[in-house]
Amino acid sequence: MAVTLEFPPALLPAPQAAHYLGVSESTLHTLDIPRRVLGRKRLYDRRGLDQLIASLPYEGQEANSCDDLFGAGLCG
Repeated sequence: MAVTLEFPPALLPAPQAAHYLGVSESTLHTLDIPRRVLGRKRLYDRRGLDQLIASLPYEGQEANSCDDLFGAGLCG
């Protein structure tokens, strides 16, 4: 019997990384997120994206680093 493993990819190309974050590709490229190099590909590490998400403030927090990351007015 064949075994099938289902798991999310660890490395994501820009379109998938942007979708994962819920932003456009152009916004993704403005963020200071390092990419991994695999041959000729430049890929985003899902763990790095998760770290970015974890660093964002919650609504109502005084410091709004979200505006610093995404640009003023883009975070609501």
